Amino acid sequence: MAPDAQTLTTYWNGKKLVLPANWSGHNPSAERHAIHGLILTRKADSYQVSKDGTSITATIHGGNFGGGWLSSTDLVIKIELRADALESSIVAKNVGSEREPMGIGWHPYFTIPSGQRDQVRLHIPATEHVETNNLDDVFPTGKLAPVKGTPYDFTEPQGKIIGNQLYDDSFAGLIRTNGQVVVSLTDPAAHYGLHIEGLSPEIKTAQFYAPKDKPFVALEEQYNFGDPFSSVWKDMNTGMVTLTPGQSTTWRVRLQLFTPGS
Repeated sequence: MAPDAQTLTTYWNGKKLVLPANWSGHNPSAERHAIHGLILTRKADSYQVSKDGTSITATIHGGNFGGGWLSSTDLVIKIELRADALESSIVAKNVGSEREPMGIGWHPYFTIPSGQRDQVRLHIPATEHVETNNLDDVFPTGKLAPVKGTPYDFTEPQGKIIGNQLYDDSFAGLIRTNGQVVVSLTDPAAHYGLHIEGLSPEIKTAQFYAPKDKPFVALEEQYNFGDPFSSVWKDMNTGMVTLTPGQSTTWRVRLQLFTPGS
């Protein structure tokens, strides 16, 4: 942590990364940390809307993300509305001269249409739950626990009722269906269902966030585990992709509505 508490330093393959220390838990002793990525407040440099109005593509010339990253990166973000789904993708390309780590995810909030969380069901095809120190810092301990027989088992096809408690949990050991990680949110009272289909093979984790008693949740399919450079992971692959100069990686997710029971 820098003396002014505005940045923190971590290391990847022996090389220093400087990240914005932009968040902390609510406890008085909570440690500041970096959260929500390096383009959190970054505007697009340009964008194009398709002639038929069904898609928008934005470009961000991220450079070295304010001086703390190892190489230069361009990002192309596309959102496309189709007849039966909405698809979102991010292409990250290393346009610099050094190798760099890359993790991609998103942080979307989904409304519970009925407002009745006590009957909403969630399906996450994950065999492991990522242990954290608490639900304030939410720092991973480096341990993965089997979900079977625990409150974190959301593997049943019809899902499990989430209730009204606080969740801020990450899941791993993802099971794919036809190559996809399919997370499902079902609101029977509103006759509403949503599939979140992770299409990229690099997606390794799914984050579930639900503030206590609020009528919305966040469901985030992403490449990497939280705090991926931490020593708690030892030699485990934490999902960060290595991009050599000229190389790119594509994160892609599809949202698809369905009617429960049909």
